[in-house]
Amino acid sequence: MTTMDRTDREFTLAWTLEAEPAQVFRAWTDPARLGWLYNPEQPTPTDPIEVDLRVGGQWRQKMVIDVDTSYMTGGVYLEIEPDARLSFAWGATDGWPELDIDRLEASPRVTVTLELVDGRTAMTLHVAFPDELPADGLPNWWRHARGGWQDTVDRLVAEIG
Repeated sequence: MTTMDRTDREFTLAWTLEAEPAQVFRAWTDPARLGWLYNPEQPTPTDPIEVDLRVGGQWRQKMVIDVDTSYMTGGVYLEIEPDARLSFAWGATDGWPELDIDRLEASPRVTVTLELVDGRTAMTLHVAFPDELPADGLPNWWRHARGGWQDTVDRLVAEIG
């Protein structure tokens, strides 16, 4: 995995996987394959993972942080290019990060790109925070989100290659 920080409002993480882009794309979009997002040190939620894979559709998944903390997360799909690109406003209307369905531009934007390179998938994950996020709130967001995404996607890489 490599890391590229561009500004104080965005970051990019990159991995190379021993899998085809189609397999990696399915791992991001098939509810039966999204278990890699769960923290293996915590109980797996019994709530079903919901995926409405269309622009404007939502992905919703319950996350368990510890015995006292759980929340919905996911996103609203903004761009879908099967086996190549997935972009979504990150969050949930009743979860974390809090997402306002009527103001998706106010939510962090996550973009996953997949490219076949020498029989492997080069995957990048780019997270951009909205301009309206107060500057004093950004450092905490950045530290939490960057480390969380890195640890989470590392589980995907370990699972599929």
